Amino acid sequence: MTENLSTAEQNEQIHQTVQKERRRLLDFVRKRVPTEEDAEDLLQEVFFELIETYRLMKPVEQLASWLFKVARNKITDFYRKKKTDSLEAQFGTMSQDDGEKLLLQEILPADIASVNDEMMYDMILGAISEALEELPEEQRNVFEWHEFDGKSFKTIAEETGISVNTLISRKHYAVNHLRERLRYLYQEMFN
Repeated sequence: MTENLSTAEQNEQIHQTVQKERRRLLDFVRKRVPTEEDAEDLLQEVFFELIETYRLMKPVEQLASWLFKVARNKITDFYRKKKTDSLEAQFGTMSQDDGEKLLLQEILPADIASVNDEMMYDMILGAISEALEELPEEQRNVFEWHEFDGKSFKTIAEETGISVNTLISRKHYAVNHLRERLRYLYQEMFN
């Protein structure tokens, strides 16, 4: 890129770059994010940054490497912004026979109107409690602080001195364990 390009020349260079690098960049991003929509969104952000750079007339040497570096940064930002799944979201991935998703709040009876409801409620809470006890202490603590106490990861990080990324990772492992451990309960109740 040179500093003396007209807007029309900049537009033409941007267009050529997008045409030349789009497929490779999209393939690169697709392999690293969960959905096609996420990949397309991130690719648009990469090209937007390219346009901004051209407009600010900042020279970029080795344009292809620069684009892939921007793409890697956008992917990293995507995962940093992405919130971890709550237990309810994890249960929401299980579905009834008709394809409807179920949430934890739908499994736990809101009003205990009968002895059967009370027994089911106690059984579910007992299973959750047992599964939580099986977790390593640091995973259990993060899960309980985030899910039951409603603390944000930022608050937990400030209170414990543990990085947000570490807390998110611990919660992720806890949720995966609980999901697997409680799958039998879900299957018994809805199959």
